[in-house]
Amino acid sequence: MKSRRALGWASIALTAFLVLEIFAAAPARAAGGGEIAHSALLFLWIAIILIAAKIGCLVDRVGQPMVLGELLMGIALGNLGLIGITWLEPMRADETIAFLAELGVVILLFQIGLESSVQSLLKVGVRATLVAVIGVVVPFVLGTWLVGPWLLPGLSFNSYLFLGATLTATSVGITGRVFRDLGKLQMPEAQIVLGAAVIDDVLGLVILAVVSAIVSSGSLDGVGLGIILFKAVAFLGGALLMGQLAAPRVSRIFARIHTGVGMKFTLVISTCLVFAFIAQLMDLAPIVGAFAAGLVLDEVHFRDFDRPEYDRDIEQALQTADAETRARMERVLAHHHEKHMEHLIEPVGHFLVPFFFVVTGMHVKLDLLFNVQALAIALALTVAAVIGKLVSGLAAGPLDRWLIGWGMVPRGEVGLIFAAVGSSLGVISPEVFSVIVIMVILTTLITPGILARLLMRAPRPA
Repeated sequence: MKSRRALGWASIALTAFLVLEIFAAAPARAAGGGEIAHSALLFLWIAIILIAAKIGCLVDRVGQPMVLGELLMGIALGNLGLIGITWLEPMRADETIAFLAELGVVILLFQIGLESSVQSLLKVGVRATLVAVIGVVVPFVLGTWLVGPWLLPGLSFNSYLFLGATLTATSVGITGRVFRDLGKLQMPEAQIVLGAAVIDDVLGLVILAVVSAIVSSGSLDGVGLGIILFKAVAFLGGALLMGQLAAPRVSRIFARIHTGVGMKFTLVISTCLVFAFIAQLMDLAPIVGAFAAGLVLDEVHFRDFDRPEYDRDIEQALQTADAETRARMERVLAHHHEKHMEHLIEPVGHFLVPFFFVVTGMHVKLDLLFNVQALAIALALTVAAVIGKLVSGLAAGPLDRWLIGWGMVPRGEVGLIFAAVGSSLGVISPEVFSVIVIMVILTTLITPGILARLLMRAPRPA
């Protein structure tokens, strides 16, 4: 027994030594190994991100959502340079890692769409629209005409316009992940937040296009604005209509080739990616397309993939079972068929979704927090950003307004994209950009914990 324990400790020590050696050799290999070294480093970086995400699951023990742990681990990885560990810095700017992160949030929104339904969203459609409109208008007005001129006097009006546009953003990936992890996606509040976030994305896109046009040409192009609105409405309406009509026919064609799980998985995941592509082609965010794909797909669209021999075995078992066993088997089968697509995508989500949150955390620069003046301005801006979204919960009616308001608070990657556009146009200075980044960090980090606390007191949907 003692020798086995000693052997175990020796194995752990040897493993730790080898890992440290690999980490120590990685920078030299990266510098001198060229393309081969970069490919090898990608394998290591992917493993580091996945392991870091799972270590972040420790927050679950203190009642916090796992997405918060993934964000915190990303912050830790992205700021190792502050303690002299710099060889991971290229990971933050690597295009492959950035693509995996973007693919991760696309898969997440697809999963959320699969677990939602068009009927549920239509039931809360009016409220979701009101929440989205208020959640865009109030922050935009606050940022452009009140908070911006008060906190950052002396800037151009175009700078205030972009600051207000940045405050309109909502990161549905962060909120949706919290609802999903806690099993609350079917709540009316969750459906309102999801619907409002999609509408928010469209409205935010319109505002960004309008502000960019004003900055670039000094005037508003009404035709361009109309085209953007038409594309957004045409995509969302067309996706829901054509998806319902085309999905059964396409699945029937491919079922003639093969009816295995692999073919079904290919069709499901390809639908997600094609919708994401079309959305981006229409100047919408890919996550809007992925969410729409999840909404339109239904298990009934893939009924041609049921295996005849499997059905015969099940039918025979049902015939020979007693009444109680038969009822139990039928419930299990119904649940299996209803959730089969979600189960197919789940392993892909386990692999890719953590990339988005860890990489988002890696872009948080803690040294920004050392600038006392910038931090003070960012804190005040964060208060305005939170208030602007909490007000939107007032349009939710007799539901939990706090929950809906907080669900709209995180800016995440969407806020950073808005700020980056303003920076590229020259109306957002590095100082203002830093303030916006801190605001995005704070709204992103505080929301998951608050949402989890609010959700814990809500009843779990049947």
